Amino acid sequence: MPISMNNDSGLTKGTTFVTSTVGNTVGGVAKTLGGVVGAGGRGIGETITGVTGRAGKPIGDGISSLATGVEGGARVVAEGAEEAGMGK
Repeated sequence: MPISMNNDSGLTKGTTFVTSTVGNTVGGVAKTLGGVVGAGGRGIGETITGVTGRAGKPIGDGISSLATGVEGGARVVAEGAEEAGMGK
């Protein structure tokens, strides 16, 4: 029978659980908010472009690009929070 060399104390296990839970929660919230900002911004950008035509296209495209960038940034932060929760 193999001998277990797991020396994690109750405190270590509890801390790991809390860290994991917080990391996953922060990650999930960041992904959700990033997705909402991204989708909303793209919608606003497309609306501006649609209403104003060629004259407003640069502004609409800029808003869409900015929102997509915010969404991507939030995704990176979320993944970092989740990995930190896993102890990576």
